Amino acid sequence: MRIGILGTGNVARALAAGWSGAGHEVVLGSRRPQDRNEPGFTVVGLDEAAADAEVVVNATPGTVSLELLAAIGAPVLTGKTLIDVGVGLSDDYTELSHPNSSLGEQIQAAFPGTAVVKTLCTMDSTVMAHPAGLDGPSTVFLSGESIPAKQLTGRLLGDLGWPPSSVMDIGGITTARGQEHFALLFMGIAAGVGGHTFNINVVTPSARR
Repeated sequence: MRIGILGTGNVARALAAGWSGAGHEVVLGSRRPQDRNEPGFTVVGLDEAAADAEVVVNATPGTVSLELLAAIGAPVLTGKTLIDVGVGLSDDYTELSHPNSSLGEQIQAAFPGTAVVKTLCTMDSTVMAHPAGLDGPSTVFLSGESIPAKQLTGRLLGDLGWPPSSVMDIGGITTARGQEHFALLFMGIAAGVGGHTFNINVVTPSARR
């Protein structure tokens, strides 16, 4: 599958490495591709990365994602699945840029012809592409309106090492608020454990009586 990842940061590179290793054709999209030298990765312009992809992944900073996607344009994104992993945070990581909404919702509203799926934004990039590196199972969430798009995203998560038992569909795109707002708790947990390589696991009551 051709995957265009918008962004060249830690998240974009981790996902690109994971999906490339699973056999997908992956390119990174940059605002300044001529200035980017990412060994092992193909870097093109944002427009080209989105236009040639079957699946587009938004791994740009959440504070600028809407602006960058608007520049690419709805015609390029219409009919595609867009996996959104961005979160808009202030420079000091204490405030959300979408406090009464979510980036995922706003992308979906701006691009109604695109199937937006929110996922992977509740963890660090090292966990996104290597969940087996944690001591035990953990949970990754899906939010979106399109069932086929969420099913496709689930398969791509499987290619990163997430078993079906770890993937939880929590509903429509409005539930992306919960995923994104977890970022504030994430920062608190990171301070508590002294690092960012961790994840949460949703545990339900035992079926045993």
